[in-house]
Amino acid sequence: MHNLPTAQNSDALDLESCRRAIIRGCTFDTGDDGICIKSGKDAAGRRIGVPCEDVLVEDCTVYHAHGGFTIGSEMSGGVRNFIVRNCTFIGTDIGLRFKSTRGRGGVVENIYVSDIRMEDIPGDAINFNLYYGGKSPLDETAIVETNLPPVTEATPQFRNIHLENILCRGAENAIVLQGLPEMPLRDITLKNVAITSQKGVSVTDAENISFENVRVANQAGEALKTCRVKNCRLDLTK
Repeated sequence: MHNLPTAQNSDALDLESCRRAIIRGCTFDTGDDGICIKSGKDAAGRRIGVPCEDVLVEDCTVYHAHGGFTIGSEMSGGVRNFIVRNCTFIGTDIGLRFKSTRGRGGVVENIYVSDIRMEDIPGDAINFNLYYGGKSPLDETAIVETNLPPVTEATPQFRNIHLENILCRGAENAIVLQGLPEMPLRDITLKNVAITSQKGVSVTDAENISFENVRVANQAGEALKTCRVKNCRLDLTK
């Protein structure tokens, strides 16, 4: 699948509210997300309530795209039970991309990603962003808040996500984990990860995050920045 890199809303593959799917041996080059997983949007998506689940993604290559493998931001019916393995992202804005925002609701859980290779990533090798605003990922900025909304069915949740054997040669940022103050990212593990990047790792609003054999060779700034993290083991090796 090849779309113009300037084409807006041109996701190469949107898998929405599907069960028992296999995506294997595909090549994508597009102007928006490459392999994108969805399950409805906001109140309508929660009312219909059909998750995207029990899916295998393997042996795929993504060139230009906003995200190589992406979950969200339209995931209000939930996403669960995914295996993603043996994929390559070359020149993709963000490699592994998990995104949502307040109002979506939905739970993303039981996601297992392994054996991923990346090269020349202009943005983040690994990105979790619960402040997604519909822009290109290279244009997004962090938001500082003081008045927090209550947790409701419209609050998105990302939990029990495991990333293993990830190699990236060249990214702007190595890892960005950005939860919500009222709903942190939870139970995310990164094991056997090696990334060369300009900037290091940022973790905000997260609980029970574990790094095991995570090596980041960043050229500028701090290797690790954290804000409002609890019960996390964030061990980095340069």
